[in-house]
Amino acid sequence: MTTFERIKEISKQRGLNLKKTATEAGLSENAIYKWKTQTPQSNALQAVADVLGVSVDYLLGSTDEMHSNKKDDNKPVDLDKALSEEGMAMFDGQPLSDEYKKALLAMLKTMKGND
Repeated sequence: MTTFERIKEISKQRGLNLKKTATEAGLSENAIYKWKTQTPQSNALQAVADVLGVSVDYLLGSTDEMHSNKKDDNKPVDLDKALSEEGMAMFDGQPLSDEYKKALLAMLKTMKGND
């Protein structure tokens, strides 16, 4: 599997298309498509890996272990953003549907109001 194919596959699993993955990584919309025939720059590949929550080694096919070895994997997550319609949230390895995300967000907002 090529780097491009891995990015396409993991993006789909994360509920993103390649254009959205690229823009969230700070790249042009079509940057990833160019990687079908061009070698990506390391900083661009790292940005995509960060967006997808995987290691660069996984994207390059050097390992089948998806997860990064980074020490900062425990950085805070903005649930409001992740649960918004444009955000990406997963549970049990599967992307949450928009209905589940909306329900979770509503539940969290209700609980915050009961403090």
